[in-house]
Amino acid sequence: MKVPQRIVFILMASLIWSVSLASTGLDVKISSEIDFIDVKHNGKVVRIQRAQSIINTINPDYAKTSRKCPPFCIQPGKLAEGVETIAELEVLGYLKRIANGDNSVLVIDSRTEDWVKKGTIPGSINIPWPRLKPEAGADPFKIADILENKFGAISLEGLWDFSNAKTLILFCNGLWCGQSPSNIKTLLRFGYPAEKIKWYRGGMQDWESLGLTVIK
Repeated sequence: MKVPQRIVFILMASLIWSVSLASTGLDVKISSEIDFIDVKHNGKVVRIQRAQSIINTINPDYAKTSRKCPPFCIQPGKLAEGVETIAELEVLGYLKRIANGDNSVLVIDSRTEDWVKKGTIPGSINIPWPRLKPEAGADPFKIADILENKFGAISLEGLWDFSNAKTLILFCNGLWCGQSPSNIKTLLRFGYPAEKIKWYRGGMQDWESLGLTVIK
């Protein structure tokens, strides 16, 4: 008896899906092409993947829909001319580059330490917004140290050369958070090239809402 072509296709698709699932063991992947990525955080390998329970819910810290504005006002989609706004897959792409040894990229959690202790994106480093902002009391020498030793800028007789500076991906708590926008605006004032700054606008709220791995 001849099996209808549609049935053959369904059976083949089911077989391919089963083999793929068996190879990763993950029911919930990051995307159709990405199962997980491994990054280093404080010298330890951490696997970023999505929560596998389909009844998993968002962290209560990010479940609030409303906070007092100001200061917790909704941020624009485009923060500044030349600064690219990115989402989760782009962030993961940059984290993968770092994991593969690309030293020209840095993912930065711009939040204050009290927020970072609740959990951050694996593979990121913490540079709280007050450490870069002179108006918030930041020490100019410590700002210069961050620009040189973290970001790869070069000081030239009071001026800054950003030719070989790193591409920075900055994030904070989400659409209502002004901490990464503050860092970005400060860096732009210093002359940091806009094309070397990427903004993950969704931040921890969107990261948590997708069940992606958080490290404390």
